[in-house]
This record gives sequence, C-alpha cells and structure tokens, in this order.
Amino acid sequence: MERSRHPRRPEPVRRSTVSQTHAAASPAPARIRDTRWWGFGLYALISLVHVAALTFDLEPISYPTKLLLMPALALAVIWALRGSLRSTPATLLLAAIAFSWLGDGAAFFFPFLADELPAMLLCFGIAHVLYIWLFLRPVARRPFAPWSLVYAAWWIGMMLLLWPSLGALAIPVAVYGLVLGGTAAASTRGSALTAVGGAFFLASDSILAVRLFLDGGFSEMLAGPWIMITYTIGQGLLALGIVRLLRHR
Repeated sequence: MERSRHPRRPEPVRRSTVSQTHAAASPAPARIRDTRWWGFGLYALISLVHVAALTFDLEPISYPTKLLLMPALALAVIWALRGSLRSTPATLLLAAIAFSWLGDGAAFFFPFLADELPAMLLCFGIAHVLYIWLFLRPVARRPFAPWSLVYAAWWIGMMLLLWPSLGALAIPVAVYGLVLGGTAAASTRGSALTAVGGAFFLASDSILAVRLFLDGGFSEMLAGPWIMITYTIGQGLLALGIVRLLRHR
C-alpha cells in the first residue's frame, strides 16, 4: 500500500531566492571597484590645502604640502591600477610623476646648486617627454585634434613675448617651450580628460614663465596660487585620464 502513494515532489528553488543570494554576494566586488578612485580624492584635498596656504601666505603649510602633491598623485595611480602596475604605460606614468616631484622640490632635493632653476627645468622636461611618449604610443586612442595647432601659435607668442628677457637662456627656454607645447598637443590623442589636463598644465607653465622671465610680470602673491591651481588640475586630470584609458584597454 505504501508504494501506491504518490511520492512527494521536492519544492522548486525560487528564482527570487537565488537572485537575492546572488545580489547579497555581488556588492563586495562593486565596492572594491568603487574604491579605486579614492586616491584622487586625497590628492584633490592636499591640492586644496596647498593652494589655500599659498593664497593666505602660510608658508609652514604651503611648503610641505607642495612636496606631498606628487606622492599623493602617485599613490592614487598605484591604488587605481593595482593588479596591472607592471605594464610599461603604468611605469611611464609613475616616472613622469616622480620627475615632476623632483621639479616641485628642486630647491629641497638639490640644495648644493646655487640656482635650482636649471634642475627644475630638467626634471620637468623629462616628465613632459615621458607624457609625450605615453600619448604617442601606449595610450593613444585617436589622432591629434585639429585644434591642437593652437599650441604652435602659443609657442610663437610666448617666444615673441619672452625672447628679449631670456638672454643666455633663450635657446634652452625655446626648446623647453616646444616640449611643453608638445605635451599639450599630444594629450589630445588620449581623451577629453587628458586634453583638458594638458591645457591646464600648459597654462601653469605659461604663468610661471611670465613670472620668472618677464620684468613687471605677475607678482609672487598673484602668480603663486594660479600656478598651482592650474598645475594641480593639469597633473590630476592627466593622471586620471591616463589611468582610465589603461583600465579600459
């Protein structure tokens, strides 16, 4: 008699239960992905503190925070690219940031030099060459933007403006200007983010050049904050844009 009874059917697994279980397990990777960009927030915070200290002439704060800018940006890049740091583009980007750091702190890193300006120009020149290298090959996504020809006009204009005041530095500054304009133009081969970053970086160098070489140019109190506002935005957008390009290759 027992065999004649219908066997009890197992209850079907509800799709909603499976979906809820999967949903409960998925937020962790999503949260991990979201944290990849937190380092750029720290960089932005240090940049704001530094610019504010410059604006209000708080040298005990402005000096050390200037030396923290590029290490913070490097940490942001390392955190965002963790797992793929051994690639050539990542190495080039971190090297560009490292040479920018040496340029930022030329007086600190090269105290044995009577004038730190040549060392600063050399370090930033190397950083710019590394950025150009990145945009010409590893992170290039499109041709040069047609409007990037404006940077040729920028170079001609800057040379006409500064040449009478450059003296023995005329040729080195002219070559350096070509490298600066080259970085800005090459950055248009990446993305809109890198193109904007390249433009801000060039604006920073332009203000600095006028302050350094042009008699009656910007005063230190006026130029300092604007140099660093445009510099920190430029470097940050270049690094962020390159990281995004590398992560979506």
